[in-house]
Amino acid sequence: MEPFKIHILGCGSALPTLKHNASSQLIEMRGKCYMIDCGEGAQMQFRRSHIHFSKLNAIFITHMHGDHCFGLMGLLSTLGMLGRTSKLRVYAPKDYATLFKQQIEFFMQTMEYEMEMIPVDTEKQQIIYEDHSLSVETVPLKHRLPCCGYIFREKPTLPHIKRDMIDYYGIPISQINNIKNGADWTNEEDEVIPNARLVTPADPPRSYAYMSDTRYIPNLWEKVKGVTVLYHESTYTSEQEDRAKIYNHSTAKQAAMVAKAAGVGKLLLGHYSARYNDETVLLKEAKEVFEESYLTNEGMVISV
Repeated sequence: MEPFKIHILGCGSALPTLKHNASSQLIEMRGKCYMIDCGEGAQMQFRRSHIHFSKLNAIFITHMHGDHCFGLMGLLSTLGMLGRTSKLRVYAPKDYATLFKQQIEFFMQTMEYEMEMIPVDTEKQQIIYEDHSLSVETVPLKHRLPCCGYIFREKPTLPHIKRDMIDYYGIPISQINNIKNGADWTNEEDEVIPNARLVTPADPPRSYAYMSDTRYIPNLWEKVKGVTVLYHESTYTSEQEDRAKIYNHSTAKQAAMVAKAAGVGKLLLGHYSARYNDETVLLKEAKEVFEESYLTNEGMVISV
């Protein structure tokens, strides 16, 4: 099974602390890298991840609050200074388009690579990115300004060849792809060897849902149903639920309620309020609802 990893670059919220960086993550998959959000200091955290900058394939911004995007221009500048030549696409809420163009014209005049912003309609659930290995789908969220989450879905792979059976029946290597795609094999005696005898089922496709800043949405579970791993902001404990409503954030319990209803494999908590010196209070609250809940922390790498 190909690696599918989540690198936590930052899991704090808007108020800076010495403990956590602003929101940012990297998705590493099949030799490529995708960034979700780019808070201040993200480029330094990127370097600490030990992933080469050249692997960055695209950036996805959930919304235009500073703790999710203030690191973007610095990162784009660093990529230019490192000699990037291939185009980089930034997916961000459509209201950012004009300002993005102005920033590029003002700060990036000497860069030798193209930076393109793809406007995202945060009110629609739709696939906005696709390549041979995955698709990226938006999920509308409810925050104080336009905001969406993203679901990274691995595309189905082909079945695995049974090497011993290939050798046993003397099947030429030239036929391997045909068999992976469902073909039977007919030997010299005109005996048909069924495909099921020659392959084992493909690994089930994996998925990762990143639900950024949002108030609790009772039916959100329907949008992320069955994902392998879910990240859901968990800024507060239930003691601060009134505050969460005011600022359009969620509690750890509410994040766990979404995870449980959706039947996800694992829940990642993050975007912690600076009021908590010890986030285990958030974890305890989430685990009371959904046992497979985990705190994120800078430098953590999670396999999907």
